[in-house]
Amino acid sequence: MTDLYTHARIFTADRRRWADALVVADGLIVYVGDETTARRIAGADAREVALDGALVLPGFVDGHAHVVGTGEAAQQVDLWGADSPGEIQRRIGAAAALQPDAPRIRAHGWQHGAVGGAPTRELLDAVVGDRPVYAMAYDFHSIWLNSAALAELGVDADTVAPAGGTIHRDAAGQPTGVIDEVAMEDLVLSVIDGWVTDDDRDAALAAAQRGYRETGVTAATDMALSAPELDAMARAEAAGTLTTRIVGHWRLFPAVDAAANLANVAHAAELARRHRSDRLRVTGIKVMVDGTVDGCTAVLGRPYANGSNAEPIWSLDELAPVVTAADAAGLQVAMHAIGDEAVRIAIGAVEAAIAANGPRERRHRIEHLEVVERADIDRLAALGITASMQPVHSDPAIEANWKAMLGDERAERGWPFPEMVDAGATLVFGTDSPTSPHAPLPNMFIAATRRSALQPALPPNVPQFAVPLEDAVEHATRDAAWACRADGRFGRLAAGLAADFIVLDRDIFAVPRDELLEARVVRTVVGGETVYEG
Repeated sequence: MTDLYTHARIFTADRRRWADALVVADGLIVYVGDETTARRIAGADAREVALDGALVLPGFVDGHAHVVGTGEAAQQVDLWGADSPGEIQRRIGAAAALQPDAPRIRAHGWQHGAVGGAPTRELLDAVVGDRPVYAMAYDFHSIWLNSAALAELGVDADTVAPAGGTIHRDAAGQPTGVIDEVAMEDLVLSVIDGWVTDDDRDAALAAAQRGYRETGVTAATDMALSAPELDAMARAEAAGTLTTRIVGHWRLFPAVDAAANLANVAHAAELARRHRSDRLRVTGIKVMVDGTVDGCTAVLGRPYANGSNAEPIWSLDELAPVVTAADAAGLQVAMHAIGDEAVRIAIGAVEAAIAANGPRERRHRIEHLEVVERADIDRLAALGITASMQPVHSDPAIEANWKAMLGDERAERGWPFPEMVDAGATLVFGTDSPTSPHAPLPNMFIAATRRSALQPALPPNVPQFAVPLEDAVEHATRDAAWACRADGRFGRLAAGLAADFIVLDRDIFAVPRDELLEARVVRTVVGGETVYEG
């Protein structure tokens, strides 16, 4: 069946940005352009869908997400935007009261600044003392536990933190309740993962996809695939319920020796050969070079305001052979690097791969780039490295602690979106959900205004780093698809590409920018099939 979409204002994110009709057959776009030509191409038997002048966009491609985690977080206590210890306590206490039989309470989304940078187990004990509470920070680099959770894990004064992580302690040496980075992975998340069943992951994936359909996300780049998560995606694909196109990066943790690191790269290459379908594809690896500014675990060229600094999770000597091997295997490499020194390590690893492997098709990426010097932006652009950034992390409502940790002029260079474009780098927008909400339209609001989606009345955050709204949408559609090697499949509305698009309840380009926070998706189409109408 051929579908003809008419009476629309279509933003294509292609060389010809605008059109007013779309022809779809067999899940692909046959034509996008003027209505008269579209009618001739579609033929008399086409099914016409008149959109009454509505705005059509390419489906959003979340350039950096954690898909199953997004669904899991949707079922937990939401602490995003809670601006004080009292509000955090209120939300957790209310949720606990509604779940009297739950063996433990899980929450996510608290900001370091909301608790003065020093949350304690006693704050959680005061509202839930009879069962464990596990509260993940908004950046997913720290977790906050009450006393019952520490006891459940067996973490006490004698527990030794693994390299690359910290068990925060009070003056008496007792755990405060906050555990971060590798210690969180090894001591907390590895235990929690043991409680999660395949049915739980299937339900989480379904919840994430439901949220994506409702908010216009038709594809996502998953930035930390694990075996259980990939298995859940494969089950959904086999069942025909994968309504979101997923392109994944396999998470690599530092191994005990170089040979084990290279073996992990070889395993990722095998996964990429095995998963390469229209809806589910493994494209590369993901490594964490550093942590976060809020937790003072991002690696900086100069110390934080408190005089501290952090060590990289991967040194250049450790990372360069891994990136070189992945590059030789045709894998993409995504490197989490928030601090300027971590960015330099990531750039150096790509330089080593190029020197070793010579000319080849590459689309390596650096994720986040929150604190970065202009000279390094020029270097990464010259090397063809993609700048993958998340406007929602620059929301002014969550920036006070971030800026205080830096304490100098670096705080006025956070998230320099236009500098990436000016240097010639491909700029990709995502949300890093569930570290932040997955909905793309508020993300576009922040990118285009540098104002807060949580508290719009706040002053903008470094307003000169805003980008035009049309460009922001392209960074979150066309460029995000290019960055995961899908530019020949989706991300634009052009003949031969998948018919992945959304219809909005208003023209976001023609109304005041604040209406981005009110705009809603009324139709989501994936592969020519309407998967959501609202």
